[in-house]
Order: sequence, then structure tokens, then C-alpha cells
Amino acid sequence: MQVLIVDDNPIALELLEHTLKRAGYEVLMADNGKTALEILERGNCQLVISDWEMPQMSGLELCRHIRSACFMNYIYVILLTARREASDSIEGMSAGADDFIVKPFQPSELTLRVRAGERLLGLETRDLLIFALAKLAESRDTDTGAHLERVRTYSRVIAEYLAKLPKFKDQVNADFVRLIYLTSPLHDIGKVSVPDTVLLKPGPLTLEEFEIMKLHTTHGAETLEAALNEYPAARYLRMARDIAVSHHEWYDGSGYPDGLAGDKIPLCGRIVALADVYDALTSRRVYKDAYPHEKARAIIMQARGTHFDPDVVDGFLANEKTFIAIGNALADPPPVDSPLIGV
Repeated sequence: MQVLIVDDNPIALELLEHTLKRAGYEVLMADNGKTALEILERGNCQLVISDWEMPQMSGLELCRHIRSACFMNYIYVILLTARREASDSIEGMSAGADDFIVKPFQPSELTLRVRAGERLLGLETRDLLIFALAKLAESRDTDTGAHLERVRTYSRVIAEYLAKLPKFKDQVNADFVRLIYLTSPLHDIGKVSVPDTVLLKPGPLTLEEFEIMKLHTTHGAETLEAALNEYPAARYLRMARDIAVSHHEWYDGSGYPDGLAGDKIPLCGRIVALADVYDALTSRRVYKDAYPHEKARAIIMQARGTHFDPDVVDGFLANEKTFIAIGNALADPPPVDSPLIGV
């Protein structure tokens, strides 16, 4: 595991490096916060040990930058400090630090604190399990390709746009962005309860079949609610449940399953609703060819304020080039024509 140490004192850096390498860690070093952020943006390091007192950018400021950024993975931060007051700990935790080591300290203490951080970061295997579960549910439908990968990436792009709007400053932060990327693949998990005769039907559904299909929202939410009851502090389960039950609600109240309207629909559900529809429009299905971006855009624009939250649509419009690039990067392979017999 890589550990990034940040200190403007070269002797302190050397001592930290020696201790961590003896404990078996790969060590990266930075002598200021700006360089540290550049290293973190490469995406390979999740544990940072930073001195509190540094010129240009203090360890506290580095924490704030890390927490406000949208890193793919959680960054665990340990602050080194000579401060011992309770108020200092509160200030550091408020800035986003996960742990503190008071100077002077024993090398064994440093190693133990790093091991504890490593164990907590290991919980991120949860992320992989969530996506694997979503892919397993999706595997019943052989016509969806990289749907989950695209939907979660579209959702993250829209959430990042909303995070910049004053209107959403109390709702959307870096943690919200990360959670919607993590949990949006579970939006259709309830489809495991839909019979194959309905789920895999190549043509239009009858009214009765559509009523059965609509139940995937409530069945998915019930499954996730059961897990949430066991682990009520798990915010990712709460967002996953909200997405599962609400991503087919319409902004004007004409959607399902509950006919919610406007802000009564969870914001995460409003975001995934557009991401899901855009991907369905621009992807090939057995019953339709993929629509070009321009046609999908026109359909979404027409549904602004009826099907879709206007702010979410604005986020889509502000990032059209990004949506196109994502669609191209995660495009499904072209269908393979069956070989002609006797040719």
C-alpha cells in the first residue's frame, strides 16, 4: 500500500519514510500541500500523513482541499501535530482529518495508526461488492451491455455540476458525488424479481406486464431497506434505496411508484432518472437502434420540467461533450452478425 507523507522539514520526511518502509509500505513524499494534491490526483494513494504546520498550505488546509475534491476513492488523513488541546482536535476533525499523532511519537505508534487506517480503507471492497451485485442482477438482461458503467458516470457528472450551484450547497458535496457513483448501479436491482417472460420480452409490454415491471422499484427498495434496518448508519444503503424506488418518478408527479413530484423526489433519484433515460435512448436494444445524441437531447429537452428536474437537465446540457465522450469510451461492442450458412 502507498502512503503519502507531507512535511516541509526534510529530516522529518526522512524519518517518516524510514519508519514506513520498515513496516512494508511504499512511500511517496511531498514537501508542500500543492505537490501532495498533484500526487493524489494520480489516483493511486489513499493514505496521507501530513504535518499540521507548513508554509503555503497547512495540513489543515490540505485536509479541506482533499475533502472538497471529488477523488474516486476515500483519502484517509493522519495529521502530525504538537498541539494537544481538545479544541485543536475538534478543528482538525472539522477540516476532515481522520486521526492525529501528537509529536513526539514512537515509530511503533505511527505504524499502528497507519495499520488502523489501512483496515478502514479496506472497507472500500464494499464498493466492488455493490457493483458486482448490481452486475449480477443486470446479467439476466443480456441486452444492457455497459449500461451500469455509463449510468453511474453520467450521474456523477451531473452531481458535480449541481455541487457548484448555491441552491444545492447543503445537499451536494464531494461525499454525495462519491455515493451516487457508488450506489446508482443498484437502481434496477429489483428486476431480479421480474419474471423472464416480462423482463426479456422483445416487444412492447401489455398493460398487465407493465404493472409487473413497475414493481421492480418497490421490490428493489424493500431489499435495500431490509439491509438498511440492519445497518442504519450506512448512508450508501439509504441513497441506494432512494434511487431504486424513485428513479422512475417524474418531476410533474406522473411517474411511479408513488407519484412524487418536484423536490419530493430524492435528488439522487432525479439525477439517475435522466442518466438512465439518456443511456437507454443512446444505446441499441433489441426493439430499437441507438439514437444519436442530438435526438436524445431533443427528447430530454422536451421533457424538461415534466419528466426531468430542470436543474438536472441544465447539468446535462452544460456537460454534453462529456456525456458524448463517456458514451464513446464505454460504448458497447457492435452486434456480431450470424454467419451465413452455405456461403
